[in-house]
Amino acid sequence: MAKVKGAIVVDTVKCKGCGVCAANCPTDVIQLAKEVNDKGYNYAYMAKPDACIGCASCGLVCPDSCITVYRVRA
Repeated sequence: MAKVKGAIVVDTVKCKGCGVCAANCPTDVIQLAKEVNDKGYNYAYMAKPDACIGCASCGLVCPDSCITVYRVRA
């Protein structure tokens, strides 16, 4: 059985750093950046890219639809 690998892309301009995605990530892939976007928010990013399983929990709970999830068979 092929292992599924995931990746996310965060729209850092729209992200307001609410942290809901990080709280719902089962593999603790997402963290809030120390840097801020143009609006002054610490945006979400993939802190542990190799751990992403592509479950899409982050994208489903994001209130502003800032996260796109990709899945690839590894």
